[in-house]
Amino acid sequence: MANIYSFLAKYLLPYFQRKLLIILFLGFLSGLPLLLSFGTLSAWLREAGVDRSTIGLFALVGLPYALKPIWAPLIDGLKLPFVTALLGRRRGWLIVSQVMLLFAIVNLAFSDPLNAPISMAVFAVLVAFFSASQDIVIDAYRIEILEEEQQGMGAAMVTYGYRAGMLMAGAGTLYLADYWSWTHAYLVMGLIIITGSLLVLFSPEPDEMESPTIHKLGLGGWIYQFVVRPFLDFSSRPGWVLILLFIVTFKLGDAFLSVMTNPFYIDLGFSKSEIAEVTKLFGVLALGVGLFVGGIMIQKFGLLASLIVTGVLQAVSNLAFAYQAASGNDLEVLIFTIAIENVTGGMGTAAFVAYLSSLTNTAFTATQYALLSAFMSLGRNLLSSPSGYVVDAVGWIEFFIISVVIAIPGLLLLLLLMKRYPNHVGRRRET
Repeated sequence: MANIYSFLAKYLLPYFQRKLLIILFLGFLSGLPLLLSFGTLSAWLREAGVDRSTIGLFALVGLPYALKPIWAPLIDGLKLPFVTALLGRRRGWLIVSQVMLLFAIVNLAFSDPLNAPISMAVFAVLVAFFSASQDIVIDAYRIEILEEEQQGMGAAMVTYGYRAGMLMAGAGTLYLADYWSWTHAYLVMGLIIITGSLLVLFSPEPDEMESPTIHKLGLGGWIYQFVVRPFLDFSSRPGWVLILLFIVTFKLGDAFLSVMTNPFYIDLGFSKSEIAEVTKLFGVLALGVGLFVGGIMIQKFGLLASLIVTGVLQAVSNLAFAYQAASGNDLEVLIFTIAIENVTGGMGTAAFVAYLSSLTNTAFTATQYALLSAFMSLGRNLLSSPSGYVVDAVGWIEFFIISVVIAIPGLLLLLLLMKRYPNHVGRRRET
């Protein structure tokens, strides 16, 4: 019994520290707007009678998420008049982003998808833009407010909060729209966002390093300080090219697979309710277990060792889908498959987000983390795009085996980094 109490005190209780609970809720606020301009919006459009071709074009409204490194330097280096002096750099930008996000969501809620699709698309783009801006600030806030040894737990908390926010925007909005209306459902989501701003007001501001203003540096000097220097700083890190290659490839096996999971479930004959209950609701719980275990591993074994172990586990777990393909429409096997995939995926995500956080300089946190996450998205979105062609060519079982093989280069790059540059991780604190 004493060992159990000791374990809980050492590994569980730290998750209930005030700063980590704040990060959990900020993760929720970060994940909430995503589906409001993606999947949930697509359901609204289709129900309103918008044709599938137009709905497909609405996918372009998500471009701000991929382009956020472009304006991240502004968030790092630009002080907002009055707001920064009152709330600080991070909280000031966060409040402004959330107020503008509320404005965009409210206007999107009152849009007419059938008679005014262009204006609806404009407001959807604004939702994506201000949501991406909020993400930039939240990532920087998380990295700066937490100590080095808390980064693994912070990665777990922000990711779980993010997925819970996505669940609310997905299942929650659909439920409200079914029993109320799309307008009311979106207004409720906006209300949740602005309520979260109250939490921001009562949250601590990270210790701020003195940043030179554009008035002191001039435009050219400011651009060098907050646009050029973050890239020069990162490129001075040992093994930086290998690091970027690793970031692109580490989650590639999972990304290659995840694009095709919903079509896979449908091909096996699972109902939409079964898919929702097992992969979404149960899946989020399994993910939470994985994130918690991943955070513990980082504390106990260190970041790089945890990365290699979780990387192997998340790659091998893809074989559970091959077993599912061989078993066919078997709900018990699906529960097993989702449990294995989400627990190992959560472990890997906790380690990977903590790893990305460790590669930043506190002088350029927002810019550098936005850049690193953009490289992560490159692997997820671009390199996984041929997955449908592979399924058509080889079949489901072989496809899932290939997804394991695709994960191997990322693991080999990590081993190479660990051998050549064992000390390449660690946040820098330079001006």
